[in-house]
Amino acid sequence: MRISYLECTRCGEHLSADRPQNVCPKDGGVLYVRYELGGLKGKLRPEILSGRVASMWRYAEVLPDALPVTLGEGFTPLLASREQAGVFIKDEGLNPTGSFKARGMSAAVTMARHYGLKKLAAPSAGNAGGALAAYAAAAGIEAYIFMPKDVPLANRMECDYYGAHVTLVDGLISDCGRMVAERKDEEEWFDVSTLKEPFRVEGKKTMGYEVAEQFGWKLPQGIIYPTGGGVGMIGMWKAFDEMEELGWIGSERPKMITVQAAGCAPIVKAWEEGKSASEMWAGAATFASGLRVPKAYGDYLILDILKKSNGTAVAATDEEILLALRHWASVEGVFAAPEGAASLVAYQKLRASGFFRADDKVVLFNTGTAYKYLDLMEAQEKKARPLAARSIGGIIGPY
Repeated sequence: MRISYLECTRCGEHLSADRPQNVCPKDGGVLYVRYELGGLKGKLRPEILSGRVASMWRYAEVLPDALPVTLGEGFTPLLASREQAGVFIKDEGLNPTGSFKARGMSAAVTMARHYGLKKLAAPSAGNAGGALAAYAAAAGIEAYIFMPKDVPLANRMECDYYGAHVTLVDGLISDCGRMVAERKDEEEWFDVSTLKEPFRVEGKKTMGYEVAEQFGWKLPQGIIYPTGGGVGMIGMWKAFDEMEELGWIGSERPKMITVQAAGCAPIVKAWEEGKSASEMWAGAATFASGLRVPKAYGDYLILDILKKSNGTAVAATDEEILLALRHWASVEGVFAAPEGAASLVAYQKLRASGFFRADDKVVLFNTGTAYKYLDLMEAQEKKARPLAARSIGGIIGPY
């Protein structure tokens, strides 16, 4: 669809979408893409979608009007849990490049090509880098990716094989982001960092459209989302507002739940302290590398969504995540990324506390495939094993 304008989420300033934009020049606010949805109401009906391509581009009317750079991303399955009635697993690990990041990069690279950009740069904790490298390769655009040196081996190798220029950094994603910001003007890179351009949100919002469509246009009671940069949650919330404007759903909204790793939980801390923005997390450490984001650029948007939806924020330890990962694999047949398995930990805690009832429909997002993390999982297993079962005098137990 033709874009009306870009809107700053802080000051409400309107900017033109006729040229590439990063953030609001006034206050650095995240920019949202706005369309003229009023004209579509009554004309674009949900039943029209039937029989369309089984990818995120089936929602073309609420996406930018440009020739897509696509590898078949989106329309991932919503799997009913075998173990728990009312629980559904949205398996984003079945996307190209093995994670939900494919959605955002498909939209961002589509628009980069539309604008005639030649060089794209981004920091990445892993999966976003792989997705950027793949879609840039498909579009014939150069990609410059900065990653912590301890990213999963699969992420580093895929970026290399897709032909991206990879810089490994002795630090965290925040250090990688700083390097992109310092060098982008001199190197003539366009920055496609998380929430530093408006179109990755557009790709990720399609998860919200899919959840609604897969539930027959009735939203679930809850959505649990592993949150590093938080673009998936932000995008889905935007999608719900758009669908209401189109007349596809009413004013009901799911409770939105952020889950983070206990070793890097800035949103959880800010939520518990009643703050509207998070503080930089010191000493971030977790094997769920996508959750190792010390401060999300859109933290103010995430915290606002939690508040408006009557949601909450939950932390999961690496030990809990590893157990959940094994449990999902053995019980559900879903080989989840550590970040995805964290949603099961959050659900178990929220059921135990009474936050969710047994009859609530809750969607747990698995954001990627475990195949990308085998080296980190093996290292985590070795770390956990000595504590889990030490044999003393014929008795096996934790000591």
